Amino acid sequence: MLSRVANAVYWICRYVERAENVARFISVNLNLLLDTPLDARLQWEPMIAITGDQKAFQVLHREYSQKNVVHFLTFERSNPNSIISCLQAARENARSVREVISSEMWEQLNRFYIELKEAEHSGFAHNDPQKFFLMIKMRSHMFSGLLYSTMSHGEAWHFARMGMMIERADKVSRILDVKYFMLLPKPDAVGSPHDNIQWAAVLKSASAHDMYRKIFHRITPVQVAGFLIFDANFPRSVRHAVNNAFESLGKITGSTNGDARSGAEKHLGRLLADLNYSDIQEVMEAGLHEYLDALQGRLNHIGLEISSAFFRPAPLEAAAQPRSDLQFFSEQNQTMPKETAK
Repeated sequence: MLSRVANAVYWICRYVERAENVARFISVNLNLLLDTPLDARLQWEPMIAITGDQKAFQVLHREYSQKNVVHFLTFERSNPNSIISCLQAARENARSVREVISSEMWEQLNRFYIELKEAEHSGFAHNDPQKFFLMIKMRSHMFSGLLYSTMSHGEAWHFARMGMMIERADKVSRILDVKYFMLLPKPDAVGSPHDNIQWAAVLKSASAHDMYRKIFHRITPVQVAGFLIFDANFPRSVRHAVNNAFESLGKITGSTNGDARSGAEKHLGRLLADLNYSDIQEVMEAGLHEYLDALQGRLNHIGLEISSAFFRPAPLEAAAQPRSDLQFFSEQNQTMPKETAK
């Protein structure tokens, strides 16, 4: 497979997954506003922190208001992590590999982008934000369904799934990290209705609320963190996403019996082993923020290794200091060399 094609399908799914996650974060935050008395800055600034775009936001806006944050995360084209920027990039990548993906996938992604542009000019997002962001989530789910049901599960498909899963693991860790500090309750508030509402919002951010409540009777910060990081069966947990990414990477490289054939496979395998043999109590003793920060660094490093191995063979000097934001990933996708993937 050409590295150009592998790069494109990998980034199509990373961008669509990123757009869906941003829509989910905003939607849940809008609901949270109705139930909590938090200051507007405390409510909306974490949304920018999730994507690591504080500097870019501050260049354009002085105030972390709902209007500014929602526009920046949804329609700001100078923001590479906005929903419309992600979908535009995904669409352009899909256009370049239409011979590889199914026609249904292309049509859905093209329609998705056109609907978003129309919503930008019609005021749909402002007039009915809940319906608008629900539309984005549903369109993303439709694309994922078409990926699984209409594209042959060969090498290109595994690149696509690997990109989707790495992006999902990164975003879940970020929402949990930011929300943990924003919503960390005072001792006398633990177990209160207000506390439950806040942590229910964290679960809803990952579409995890219903599945969590089927396992646990109460909502507590430790159990929420444990479920979103370590649950082996929930499809949006970090562990489940990393496991799927590792499985697809093994199919791409053809490795068997744990015989890693690339740096990416070694690092992803080590991360999966850590997730398989750790638990939330160990994490809480060491510090949840420190654990999540290290996890994001490892995922960034894995992204560098994947790029080096399959898309842009080059020394990994930058990997020693993995970036905490997502700007690297946007930069990586700007050029796609026409070389044969290993």
